[in-house]
Amino acid sequence: MAAPNSTTFSHLSFVLVGIPGLEPWHPWISIPFALMYTVAALGNCGLLLLIATQRRLHEPMFIFLSMLAVTDLILSTSTVPSALAIFWFGPKDISFSACLTQVFFVRFGLATESGVLLAMGFDRYIAICDPLRYTTVLTNANIGKIATAIVINSFCIVVCVVFLLKRLPFCASNVIPHSYCEPIGVARLACADIALNMWFGFSMVLLTIVSIEVVFIAVSYVLILWAVFKLPTKDARLKALGTCGSHVCIILLFYVPAFFTLLTHQFGHNVPKHIHILLANLYVLVAPTLNPIVYGMKTKQLREQMVCVLFQRGKWF
Repeated sequence: MAAPNSTTFSHLSFVLVGIPGLEPWHPWISIPFALMYTVAALGNCGLLLLIATQRRLHEPMFIFLSMLAVTDLILSTSTVPSALAIFWFGPKDISFSACLTQVFFVRFGLATESGVLLAMGFDRYIAICDPLRYTTVLTNANIGKIATAIVINSFCIVVCVVFLLKRLPFCASNVIPHSYCEPIGVARLACADIALNMWFGFSMVLLTIVSIEVVFIAVSYVLILWAVFKLPTKDARLKALGTCGSHVCIILLFYVPAFFTLLTHQFGHNVPKHIHILLANLYVLVAPTLNPIVYGMKTKQLREQMVCVLFQRGKWF
């Protein structure tokens, strides 16, 4: 394995070193990361199994939730095992093709999760603002079209990111100061102008996530709140708000660290590198860990079906 401070370039491989400056703490950092990843994997797999096996959960809201769980599994699994291997065993060689593959799945997971959150906001808007048309608007065919559009949009964006990275010539250090292949971190090792890589990633986030998805989510919730406060009784208002509470929590868990990470990448030159990389690792892990917990705690139907499944299994045993 190449030494972490090596400047010898190999166009076939790079070296991931984890979190620079915190190498003595890697074994301790790995403990919460391993626990969170275990919770994320078990929670999202359990959520998928519950939705798949319980017919009462075969509704648009839970179909979108299952899509979110799949995206969370892709996002966390494409990054955390690699990081844990570095924390436990030291710097890790990774081929250039494997690095590009990791970049693809990380960015695809992020873009898809944002699209799914927009679809879930649309689902809550129809359910509260136009409930009589809910079953006719969100049919299985329309849900399939929405899912296809999300996947195609994410794929097109990510392919452009990977292509821009693949075209760069590398002639300096092959050491990536990160625990996984982050596109800007890899691009900074190139011996060419990377302004196009930097601004393409930033502009695509602004045009797709900020300008379209976040704006539409915000508008949908303004309309939802307007409709909720026009309901005749306090109980009806609380029930309607309760159905949106879990989704709002998940939106905040995803977008707040996403914007912070994006802005520090682009403008946070004074942020210590180890802080930035540590937060980038948490960013791809916190939301997948907490999403199933938040939905499990705040969604009455999920809690009831979980209790029903546990009761039936306990009775069988």
